[in-house]
Amino acid sequence: MKSRLGVLPVRWRNNARSSHHSVLPWHCATAGSICVTTLAYALPNQDALAPAGIQAAHILRLWNLTLIVCGVFFAAVLAGVLVALLRRERADVATPPDLSGNVRPERGVRRSVVAATVVSVVALVGLVVADALTDRALSQMPVARALHIELVGWDWWWQADYAPDGDAPGFSTANELHIPVGRPIVVSLTAGDVIHSFWVPNLHGKKDLLPGIRSTVEFRADKPGIYRGQCAQFCGTEHALMALAVVAEPPDRYAAWAAAQRENAPDSADTLAQRGKQVFEQSACASCHTVRGTRASGALAPDLTHLMSRQTIAAGRLVNNPANLAAWIRDPGAFKPGAMMPPANLSDPDLRALVAWLGTLR
Repeated sequence: MKSRLGVLPVRWRNNARSSHHSVLPWHCATAGSICVTTLAYALPNQDALAPAGIQAAHILRLWNLTLIVCGVFFAAVLAGVLVALLRRERADVATPPDLSGNVRPERGVRRSVVAATVVSVVALVGLVVADALTDRALSQMPVARALHIELVGWDWWWQADYAPDGDAPGFSTANELHIPVGRPIVVSLTAGDVIHSFWVPNLHGKKDLLPGIRSTVEFRADKPGIYRGQCAQFCGTEHALMALAVVAEPPDRYAAWAAAQRENAPDSADTLAQRGKQVFEQSACASCHTVRGTRASGALAPDLTHLMSRQTIAAGRLVNNPANLAAWIRDPGAFKPGAMMPPANLSDPDLRALVAWLGTLR
């Protein structure tokens, strides 16, 4: 197994403020007669025209200015072409060519061309200045008391490591970022394999993740909600299914979520779940995944300590429920061809027990 294992589940929650949720398609998977719900597009749509933070608002203003300027010039060019067509002289095959323009200066045409050139240059310089001012505004957002997160892109999922926050220790999750509304967020970006790109247009522009090179992106969510992120750099077979959710919550709800994420996996008194824990620890699962509070301490794949607090699995590919979880474990390639997670060679009783135990990881 490699560190690009693509098993990372993620949590989606209903966004009461958005009407962009899609109808979920259904099909039957290979795990017995289990019916699987796919969720490749269940997040609210990415929308750069609906900024939810100050950085995205700066970018939207630049976009609007660019659209207006380019739209005006495009309309002027079309108008010029239309006027030329309407004013052209009618001629037939016998009409001799008019070559007077070669010996007689066309002062009116020259003045028009010079004026249009000057106006175009002024407009382009204005856009360059606006771009520089926007870039400056993006870099000047205050980041005092920022929440620091390290985001690593893998084929094809996101690893999110939260830095210690005050006296509270850090923790890891995957394929989603929970952030408090109104607090600056500093995300350190890097890639574990190939080039990826972090893009949550409701909150900021694009930023590449490069192997071996660390960069940062700063933003702030001023409105609560769930905002879809996406890898915007083609990174391989399942590039289109590498989604990321940014869940912006009121500070008290974020604090409660973070406190729960710092806890070890809960114990279960259920006999079937205890058997599933043994299956997990004795199989290859434990060599790749970490579940804090157990003997599983693998560093090659997503931390599953609080798997069931996430509402999807496989980077938004499937709804996180027992049927889908069993189907994913049985044959990940059926849902994400090229996924680095290999099929699990488990008997049906062992698979049921494993899913029962994973269901306790809340």
